[in-house]
Amino acid sequence: MKRVLIDTDPGVDDAMALLLAFACPEVRITAITIVAGNVSLPLCVSNVRRILAVARPASPPPLFRGAAAPLSGPTRDAAHVHGGDGLGGVTALRDAAGAARYPESTVAKSAEPAAEAIVRLAREVGQELTIIALGPLTNLALALRLDPGVLRAVGEVIIMGGAFRCPGNATPVAEFNIWSDPEAAQLVCDSGATLRWISLDITNHAPLVTRHLEGRPGSRIDFVRDLTAEMLSRAAPPGEAAHCLLHDPMAVGAVLWPELFEFTPLRVAVECQGDLTRGMTVADFRSGASATPNGEVALTANTNEFRRRFLDALSERSPA
Repeated sequence: MKRVLIDTDPGVDDAMALLLAFACPEVRITAITIVAGNVSLPLCVSNVRRILAVARPASPPPLFRGAAAPLSGPTRDAAHVHGGDGLGGVTALRDAAGAARYPESTVAKSAEPAAEAIVRLAREVGQELTIIALGPLTNLALALRLDPGVLRAVGEVIIMGGAFRCPGNATPVAEFNIWSDPEAAQLVCDSGATLRWISLDITNHAPLVTRHLEGRPGSRIDFVRDLTAEMLSRAAPPGEAAHCLLHDPMAVGAVLWPELFEFTPLRVAVECQGDLTRGMTVADFRSGASATPNGEVALTANTNEFRRRFLDALSERSPA
């Protein structure tokens, strides 16, 4: 069993990533730290509690509230993608009696700030801990400010972020998580930690469409249907089906099923200054380049097999 700390900003795909992690006994979620990103921090905290109510873990992990804004620059969100509540509108859904279909769980958040919790748990658990970062890297950067060696203490840091050989999804060159706080991302790049990047280069090739959910039972799958209903109803370009990309679930998948991913060692830096390139992840692909790699980037993955395992995990292990 792998011990993981998940840093998240739910988010439709964050919700699916958390459901996957809770559904698989191969991992134990030691803690969840929460950062503003897809929506504001208060909404992200509420969303984690809502997801916990669906996942129903036997022993809910502690929750730690983190950064409400990036280290510098404007605070951004992706409500235009994930809905005003961050969860595709599920907070407005009601059952026949008029009660919320997806109420928040009663799990309380700790008074300990997320950055302090990351430092403490990294030192307590050490190399047995994997950090999975699903949102802007602000909490990790704040932990580095408290303890510059903290990320070197853990086994590895899985980052859902970046766009290396493909366009960005926030700007022509930048992926949303990195664009939201480039300075934090660069601090993580410079940390000396074992970094593995799950970027748009592979997650763009892992769409979830309506037919993938057909005929699958279980309350977790029902939640996924409701989470993605608005996305899957949007108009798509000619020849394409409306879809939801499995960005964050693939980061969890890299911990569960590493054999599905092919990583390339690269030197990665983040552009923090350019007017047109802020948030761009720059990797040195030059043959014979002398720059020492500071991470590994997944440039290819078996996305079809990942999606099959993802859906099987949520449907077969859904609570009765």
